[in-house]
Amino acid sequence: MQNKKHLLVIRMSAMGDVAMTVPVLKTLLSQNKNLKITVVSKGFLKPLFDNIEHVSFFAADTKGKHKGTLGIYKLYKELKKLNIDAVADLHNVLRSKLLRILFKIDGTPVAFINKGRAEKKALTAIKNKVFKVLKTTHQRYADVFNSLGFSVDLINPSLKEKEVLSNKLMNLFDYIPNEKLIGIAPFAAHDGKKYPLELIEEVVIELSKNHKILLFGGGQSEVDTLTTITQKHKNTFCLAGQVKLKDELAIISNLSVMISMDSGNGHFSALYGIPTISIWGATHPSAGFAPFNQIDNCICANRKQYPLLPTSVYGNKIVPNYENVMKTITPKTIINKVLSIIN
Repeated sequence: MQNKKHLLVIRMSAMGDVAMTVPVLKTLLSQNKNLKITVVSKGFLKPLFDNIEHVSFFAADTKGKHKGTLGIYKLYKELKKLNIDAVADLHNVLRSKLLRILFKIDGTPVAFINKGRAEKKALTAIKNKVFKVLKTTHQRYADVFNSLGFSVDLINPSLKEKEVLSNKLMNLFDYIPNEKLIGIAPFAAHDGKKYPLELIEEVVIELSKNHKILLFGGGQSEVDTLTTITQKHKNTFCLAGQVKLKDELAIISNLSVMISMDSGNGHFSALYGIPTISIWGATHPSAGFAPFNQIDNCICANRKQYPLLPTSVYGNKIVPNYENVMKTITPKTIINKVLSIIN
C-alpha cells in the first residue's frame, strides 16, 4: 500500500475560524485517500477534530513552551519529528509565518492562505465602499490545499456525523429521543455582532411554547444572563457553564436548528450539517465568514436603512448612528425562519 502523504495544517485561533477548517479537512480527506493530516492549534480546540479518521491533533502551547520566537522554533523541532511532507498555513499571522518558513528552509513545500485583506477593507469602507460577495473562508482554505497539489471540491462536502448523547448529557435538558431541539447562542465577541437580548427573549418566549430551547454561551456573565432567562421561561435550558466543548459539540450535533450570531457556535452546528440561522449586524456574510453551506439561512440587518453595512469584518467597529442596526431584524423574522425549518 502506498504511504500516505503527511500534511501539517496550521490554524491556531480564533475558535470560529478553526471550526471552519473542519468541513474542508473532512472533504479534503474524502477526496484524497493517500493523505493524513496533523492539525496544530490551541489545545482546548482538540474536540473539534475528534473522530475524524486520518486526522491527528498537536496542541500548540503559545502561552508556555511555544511562546515567542524561541518557542516557535521548539514547536518546529517537535513537529519536524512527525515526518511532514507539506505545510498548509491557514492562519498567515506572524507566528504561523515563522513556523512555515522554518519548514520551507528545510525543503518542505509550504502554502498559505490569501485572506483577501484589500477586498475586505473595500467591503467595509465608509467611503468608496465596494459591496460584493467575496470568496468564502472555506474556499480560501481549499485554495491552499489545491496549491499544494491536494485537490478539494467543496461542492461535494463531507461533514461530521451526529454524536450519541450519554445519559448524563440527556439529563441536563430532560431529553426525549427524537424530539426537536432548538439551540440559541445569543452572544459574540463584539457588540457589533450581538442581537439585543430583549429581542432574543421574545424569540425564546414564542418558540418555547411548543419546543425545547437550549441556550449556549461561555464565561460567568453569560452564564448568569442565560440562567436568568431559563428561570423565566418554560422548556428552556441553560447549557452555558454546564458542559465542556466536547460535550457541547455532541449536544449541538443533535439539534434540529441552531440560532447563532456571527460567532463560533454557528460554525459548530454547521460542521454537522445542522440548519444554522445566523444573525448579522455590523458584519455581513459577503465577507466570507458564513457557516458552511448555510448562506440561505443568514438573516442580515437592513442595508437599505443602513447603507454603510457592513462596517466591520469582525464586528469590532461600529460607526456613529449604526448602534441599532440589529433592531431592523424582527424576532418574528427569526421565529418564522426557525418554524419553516423544523416544520
